[in-house]
Amino acid sequence: MQGMEEARAFYEEYGRDMLEKRFPEYERRIAVGLAGHGSECFGFDDEISRDHDWEKGFCLWISDIDDIKVGVALSRAYRSLPIERQGERSSQGGGNRGVMRTGFFFRRYTGSPGAPEDWRQWLYLPSHALAEATNGEIWRDELGEFSAVREKLLHGMPEDVRLKKLAARAMEMAQAGQYNYARCLRHGQEGAAMLAAAEFVNAACGMIYLLNRVHMPYYKWRFRGMEALPKLSSLAPALEFLLLGENDGAGVKTKAGVIEDVCAAVIAQLRAEGLSRGGWDYLEPHAFEITERIENPEIRALHVMEG
Repeated sequence: MQGMEEARAFYEEYGRDMLEKRFPEYERRIAVGLAGHGSECFGFDDEISRDHDWEKGFCLWISDIDDIKVGVALSRAYRSLPIERQGERSSQGGGNRGVMRTGFFFRRYTGSPGAPEDWRQWLYLPSHALAEATNGEIWRDELGEFSAVREKLLHGMPEDVRLKKLAARAMEMAQAGQYNYARCLRHGQEGAAMLAAAEFVNAACGMIYLLNRVHMPYYKWRFRGMEALPKLSSLAPALEFLLLGENDGAGVKTKAGVIEDVCAAVIAQLRAEGLSRGGWDYLEPHAFEITERIENPEIRALHVMEG
């Protein structure tokens, strides 16, 4: 059983009854679920995951006002739940479950108790932080405070910001993959070529997540998360090959071809979505065309690789 299933079962067996019997006046004001830090919140956990930052349990999110009134008592009640079910915690971390203010939960990932208020915050927030702030499952939230912020973080990114990020990823893919990978090898700089390939893969992953309108998680979960994406997830094996394949004579030629294939697939998707109409095989001019579609003049005036 994975962590999410264990957490839900624990809540249904012990947590729901605790709220109904000990906090009847507040139970409909408390959001319950499992989200935030940890592979179990993405559904990516296995037995190896339990050696660090692992903690059984679930989250109880409450408002600032309710925290003042009942936060301490609720925390004590949560900690009193059966230790044989709730108490398993790895030696390397923990403390991500239990009672917390809604604003505190979101602030730890985004720096703000609510959704970003302007385009600058959206542009510079790391995607992995947004992914952690919006992952997992919410099992109840009658008050709606927690879910309202979560919904804004999931779907509230301004389109101009998304376009700016798409343009930056397109430029990075062109620079690192289509231009610098083979060039570094011709210079005899194999280490630099591997870095260029890695930069290309990272940018391509970012491009794919942005085209799917999904926040990209921390690097170790990017390929796993890509499996569920409807657009361009079929590129994952090609991107992994660029990281794992040999850089000998035949390997270099193959990798260069794979890079062009990945770029061609991305360009086709950009065209299909009306984000670029150009016929270029090189991604750089597509980056500039995407930029021209940005309506906000301040965002459009930023360097093409900003964001």
